[in-house]
Amino acid sequence: MKKSIYLSLAVVALLQGAEELESIDVEETVVTTKIVEDVSGEEVKSADLSEALAKKVPSISLIRRSGIANDIVLRGQKRDNINVTIDGTKVCGACVNRMDPPLSHVVTHAIDEVEVREGPFDVEEFGTLSGSVKVSTKKPTKELSGELNVNAGSFGYKKLSGTLSGGSDKVRALFTASTENGGQYEDGDGNDFAEQLENYTAGTTAARFNYAPEHRGMDAFDKTMYMGKVFIDVADNQELKLSYTANRSTDVLYPSSKMDATYDDSDIMNLEYSISDLSKYSKKLDFQIYNSQVDHPMSTQYRALAKAGGKYMTHHLTTDVTGVKLKNSVDAFDRTFTYGVDTSKRNWDGEYTVTSTTNAFPVKHIGASIADVDTENVGVFAKCERTLGKVDLEWGVRYDDTSVDTKSTTEKDNDYRAFSGNLFATYNADKNTKYFAGLGKSSRVPDARELYNTKYVLKPNKPKKTIVNGNPNLNQTDNYELDLGIEKYYGDGKVKVKTFYSKLKDYIYYNGSLPKNNFENIDATIYGAELSGSYFASDSITLDAGLSYKKGKKDTQPIGQTNSNLAEITPLKLNASVLYDYDSQGSVELSLQAASAWDDIDSDNGEQKLAGYGVMNLKTTREFDNGIKLTAGVDNMFDKSYAITNTYKDLILMTDGSDTMLINEPGRYMYLNASYVF
Repeated sequence: MKKSIYLSLAVVALLQGAEELESIDVEETVVTTKIVEDVSGEEVKSADLSEALAKKVPSISLIRRSGIANDIVLRGQKRDNINVTIDGTKVCGACVNRMDPPLSHVVTHAIDEVEVREGPFDVEEFGTLSGSVKVSTKKPTKELSGELNVNAGSFGYKKLSGTLSGGSDKVRALFTASTENGGQYEDGDGNDFAEQLENYTAGTTAARFNYAPEHRGMDAFDKTMYMGKVFIDVADNQELKLSYTANRSTDVLYPSSKMDATYDDSDIMNLEYSISDLSKYSKKLDFQIYNSQVDHPMSTQYRALAKAGGKYMTHHLTTDVTGVKLKNSVDAFDRTFTYGVDTSKRNWDGEYTVTSTTNAFPVKHIGASIADVDTENVGVFAKCERTLGKVDLEWGVRYDDTSVDTKSTTEKDNDYRAFSGNLFATYNADKNTKYFAGLGKSSRVPDARELYNTKYVLKPNKPKKTIVNGNPNLNQTDNYELDLGIEKYYGDGKVKVKTFYSKLKDYIYYNGSLPKNNFENIDATIYGAELSGSYFASDSITLDAGLSYKKGKKDTQPIGQTNSNLAEITPLKLNASVLYDYDSQGSVELSLQAASAWDDIDSDNGEQKLAGYGVMNLKTTREFDNGIKLTAGVDNMFDKSYAITNTYKDLILMTDGSDTMLINEPGRYMYLNASYVF
């Protein structure tokens, strides 16, 4: 971290400032960014932000693992290829099997808005490859205000949440909390988690991973969340922001995996200090320091093999990220410059233990999965925006120096350096037509799982078996991307067409054909297009739709494989809705989620062909003058049984030796939410 301190002091001395201008957000929203607003008001079904984004953003698809804590794919890429921040803090999951993705550490009721930026056009963040997701949570208000929500739904879902905010001209505070619980959802065929698993494992040795009889009907998850914020106006031009968020999840079931999460805890602490108009060289100086911690043990405790064998295995992982950012913004030469330095250090540690269910022996340590790995990054960045006649120009550059150090005595440390940059232009042909084009290059380094992860397998009356599926010789991935598009406004609506073409050099890919060191670098290409638009049919009826298509190909083949299709390239996807505002305080919305058959698969790495689907959802909302608002809805109205998540082998999923278990989506789900706002 010493390098970051020296760079930070240098920036303070030379620049005296930093700012992220609101005008940038507005302009980028038009061409490169999707803003999902009023998340807490609209997404009342559950705490799962990933599910909400998959419904709202055509380029995002959902990876279903459980009732909550699901992951996303953005433009055909996932995991570390997507940069996720919550109020500017970097939050990483601890689970190597992705049971706790970053978006699972914030719940929908606490969110103000979400910014989804597609492509390599964000130089302020380290490791933005396919895009970034920036979550902004609720802000405290000066006026005393509050909100109470009570929610109930199918499959035993219950949620209670509340928010209280208020203060003075100088100090404003906010506190929000929630608790929720859900049973195992049933698919369209009426099968819950345990039954889906039993249907898959029937007659195979994989049946030992069925849920034990005493755990067969247990709830799918329990989750509580607390968030507190204090904003202080230190002076007329200075503001201090403090926040703390705690997430506590217990007994989260993952039926298509071999383990379940015993608990998943995260703590996020954030401090921001801003100074406006510090000097003619600084329009605004922003300083941020944050820390996020995740504690995640997963085990076979609830499975049949634990009872039969008298012991169960636990894989306990933790991760800790500390970051500092200093940013300055200045107006000069008829343009706005923003530049700064940021640094982060992530520690990732994991170990396997065995616990006796008969007290025959105490907890036994087996070995480390990730041996106390530190990933430390220092980056400097600069960006600028300027208007030349009808053309709006934005450019950005970034340089990163990253080291990855492991405490393992058998694996090597790694160092990476990367230069990123982009240029984006918008031509405002007239007040109703915009053409835009962007060219960018970004990089991301391998994480500790991809470099060093080791698996342990216990078999009855046999010694442990170790499998090293990390590869310490990985290069970082570079993304070279071209984006083109047009946005056209009409009297009663608008249409936007976007295309992208991405060349991935040294793309980090999982090769399921290898006995060990499964991750390797390949070259690949992903391209696609998105069509979206809205139409105001009348003063009370609005139509909205988004269509997304992607194609992914391997330019070089993984060792021993021949299939040229990239994994996780989801098929043609449609989101469409019609909203009817029957009066000023009531509305009804009918929406469609549909996808074509998933035929272009990476069969060498475990993917299966999936049938297409179409699901209808209905929601109605009514507001009353006394501050009460009621929302009722039904998802999957016709109780379809379908799957949207494939079985790429980079996740450890249930397998009987040939096929891998697919998990179906929820069947018909009905819910009711009542809120009171004051």
